[in-house]
Amino acid sequence: MDDVRGVLLDIDGVLTVSWEPLPGAVDAVRAVREAGLPVVLLTNTTSRTRAGTARVLADAGFPVGPDEILTATAATAAHLREHHPDARCLLLNSGDVTDDLDGVHLVPSHADPEVVVLGGAGPEFGYEALNDVFGHLQRGAQLVAMHRNLYWRTDEGLQLDTGALLRGLEEAAGVEAVVVGKPAGTFFDAARRALGVSGDGVVMVGDDLGSDVLGAQDNGITGVLVRTGKYRPSDEDGTDGRRPDHVIDSIADLPGLLGIG
Repeated sequence: MDDVRGVLLDIDGVLTVSWEPLPGAVDAVRAVREAGLPVVLLTNTTSRTRAGTARVLADAGFPVGPDEILTATAATAAHLREHHPDARCLLLNSGDVTDDLDGVHLVPSHADPEVVVLGGAGPEFGYEALNDVFGHLQRGAQLVAMHRNLYWRTDEGLQLDTGALLRGLEEAAGVEAVVVGKPAGTFFDAARRALGVSGDGVVMVGDDLGSDVLGAQDNGITGVLVRTGKYRPSDEDGTDGRRPDHVIDSIADLPGLLGIG
């Protein structure tokens, strides 16, 4: 692959599963760095803060720091500060990411929120919580979602994620969520700025066909699908006539694809 000037990497399912490094992942990231290519990690994971994610990855040997990680949570905070300044926001999320929601006015459900923010799904997404969200939406609250992922992979297999529940809420309440994380174009634009690369020459590596790969390709970024994480064989056929630009077995094969290993 010629003229690559920067690399975007998904984390969950590409570099790690249940936060354990996949075989060859650490060496692959090091090889990309040693080739002089800037790297930014672009993730919809909402269970950890950016600083917490950086610590876990650094402890596993990955040569990355907090400034090289863009999260859907941080993007959501920026969106809320710009479009809903001082609004009362109800957060429904599995995991504590409040440190990355600086400047966002979070309130409990009984405080009549003006914006409902959905993060990653987990036990917190029970009937009572979702029904409360449904009620707020009927009363005019805006709906913001950190992502629309349907599922993700853990060491116990595929697990249901927010996207499956978000579709039901949108249909029931007659609203459409503003999605801030991948595959939003604004998220990929922020990633380009973080890389310091404009125009062609950016590669995105992910395990999610829609959010990672086709989302990148829709924004002028070369998409590389890995056969790890949430990958399914049918993903290689693409969707709506769109296919991945490249498919590799795992992140360990990325240096070879880029011609640097």
